[in-house]
Order: sequence, then C-alpha cells, then structure tokens
Amino acid sequence: MHRPAQRDQRSRTAVVTTKRRQHALAALAAVPVLLLAAVGCSSDSGSDSGSGSGSGSPDSAAKTAEAGAGETVSASPTVQPAAYEKLPEPCAVLSEKTLKDLVPKGVKSGKEGSSNDTSTRGSCSWTSLVNNGVKGSQFRWLNVSLLRFESTATRGSAEELAAAYYESQVQDAQSAEGAKNTRSVPVAGAGDDATSVRYDLKKKEGSFRQQTVVVRVENVVVTLDYNGAGLAGEKTPSADSLAKSAEKAAKEAVAKVSSANGEGGAATPAPSNSPTSSASSSAKPSASPSESATKSAAKAPASSASPSASKKN
Repeated sequence: MHRPAQRDQRSRTAVVTTKRRQHALAALAAVPVLLLAAVGCSSDSGSDSGSGSGSGSPDSAAKTAEAGAGETVSASPTVQPAAYEKLPEPCAVLSEKTLKDLVPKGVKSGKEGSSNDTSTRGSCSWTSLVNNGVKGSQFRWLNVSLLRFESTATRGSAEELAAAYYESQVQDAQSAEGAKNTRSVPVAGAGDDATSVRYDLKKKEGSFRQQTVVVRVENVVVTLDYNGAGLAGEKTPSADSLAKSAEKAAKEAVAKVSSANGEGGAATPAPSNSPTSSASSSAKPSASPSESATKSAAKAPASSASPSASKKN
C-alpha cells in the first residue's frame, strides 16, 4: 500500500536533484565567460591609456620625433658665412708709386700699428715733410686701417656687421671735433659702399686739410685718412687734389684686400670655432685701430711738423 507513495517521493527528489545540478553547471559555465570579459575590458583600458599618453603608439612616437627635430632646427640658426677670411699686410696695401705721390718723403716711413690678431685688424701710417727752406714746408700724413668681421650666430652675418661699422666710421669723420667746411660725397668704383669726407682744421702750425675715405668690401672695412698742410709760409694744399689722391689710394687698398683672398674675393669660410672667429667676435668696432687713427689724424701733424722735424728732413 505504501510503495506507490515512496515511488512518488523518490521521483520528486530525483527531479529536484537534477534541476540543482543543471543550475550548478550553468553557473560554472558562466564563470569563464565573465573572466574573458574582464580580461578584454582590462586590455581595452590599457590600450586606451597607452594611446592617450603617447608612450605605446607608433603615431605618437613619430609625432614626438618630429617635435624633437623641429626644436633642434630652431635652436641652431645659420648665418651667411664671411666672404673674406684674411687681410693683407697693412704696410703693403699701397704701391711705392702711390706712396711717392701721397707721402713723397715718407715712402720708407711706414709704421705698422699694434694688433692682437692680424687676420681681423691691421693699420699702417706714413709721414712726409718736404722742407722748402725759407718758403716753408709741405706736410703730409697718411694712415690706412683694415677691419675684418666674421659671421657668428649671436652677432649676425659678417657683411651686416661690416655695414654697421662702415656707417659708424663715416659718422665719426663727419662729426670730427673742430672740423670746418665738412663735405661728404660717395665714391664710385670702390667696394660695395664708399664715402669720402673732407674738412678743414685750423691749428697754430697752419691750416690742415683732412680727407677720410671709408670703403666697405664684403665683410672688410677700409678707412684711409690723409691730411696735408703748408707750414711756415708754404701754400695750403688743394682739398680737391688731396681728395683725388686719397680716393685713388683707397681703391688700391680695397683691391689688395680682394687679391689677398683670391680671385674675385671668394674664400673658404673659417669654421665658427676657429681662432679667427673667436678673435673677431671679441673685437668691438669701438676699439678698432681705424677709430684711434681717425682721432689721432688731426693731432699727428702738430707733433710731426715741429721745427726739429723740419731740420731732420
């Protein structure tokens, strides 16, 4: 009588057990899916962060390299190299014929000025006194100064530096202390820029006539100072004749600069770290030999044209 009831109970128990097993298997099957989903999310998150930071992306690496290259170019600007890399011997820039014309009694009197670097600056001066006895004497003084500039990244191109110095030399001549009847004219056929400045100076020894010719050729500036006076009753020389002689001599000096650097003036630029470059960088126009020569030009006649000098000549 009780067997059917027991069978029904067993059937119910079997059904419940089977359902529990199915639920358990379903839960176990879901675990790998969840793990895979978690790993996938983690991978996506890492990729996104890497892309955002630029540390793991080829595109971002290329952009970084391009930015670095741009910074390198902007940090190293280039300037035009200097056309001339040397200067001629300052006391040899004028021929003997020219010296006989300008300083007839002083051809062998050339005195080279001091220079801490002859490749960037140099000067030479000559003095002449022609004694005409009771009629007096004719005095002449000549000075040639050369200044060469080098291109540097900090100061600019050599030609620009030379152009600025050329302008300052012309202005100095035009504003000479005690100058009278100042006149400035351009000089044709001499370098890239050329100006002749003339003026008169009155001193106790007599009337002096000063000629200053400033020429720029590429990265070199040539300054030629020439003055003359008639002393002790001698006639004062013509300003026009002095100017003509000075301009001719300046052109000759400029040609000597070009020939010293080869035909056409082209020369291999000196390296930026060469001794010439550093010496030129430290040389300031205000301390150039040509400025001191210009300032001393007016003073030279007074000391050179003394009575003792006249007796010696």
